[in-house]
Amino acid sequence: MNGESFILRFNDLPSVDRGGGVKTTPLIKKFPVVEGITTGITTFPPGNMVPLHAHNCAEQVTVLAGEAEAEIDGERFRLKAPDTTFIAAGKPHRFINVGSTEMTILWIYGAREVTRTFVESGETVGHLSEKDVGGSR
Repeated sequence: MNGESFILRFNDLPSVDRGGGVKTTPLIKKFPVVEGITTGITTFPPGNMVPLHAHNCAEQVTVLAGEAEAEIDGERFRLKAPDTTFIAAGKPHRFINVGSTEMTILWIYGAREVTRTFVESGETVGHLSEKDVGGSR
């Protein structure tokens, strides 16, 4: 990294296997020079999703490829690239790949420390922690 500016080469970044074929590549996460955001890209095979959950901070999600259904606070919306959502902190949501090809999303959280609370169990875990990554299907 060069001072407060830097370049990230996507193909050089480590990815996290979320289970069920879902893969997340964090982009901006806890770098000392970056205040207030965490970002990354997640890919979903057809028919796959993460469980209904909420975060401790706001989240913006942009569909980069494929077709998605966003469930946000009990409402469902069909999305395609480059549709974008804004989800307020604490609002239950999830993204489902409803297309026949891989779906890719770019997500941006409004915090450096992000938690995920699963609606079904009520459990709160650190974003991309060991307890967070196995819940996709």
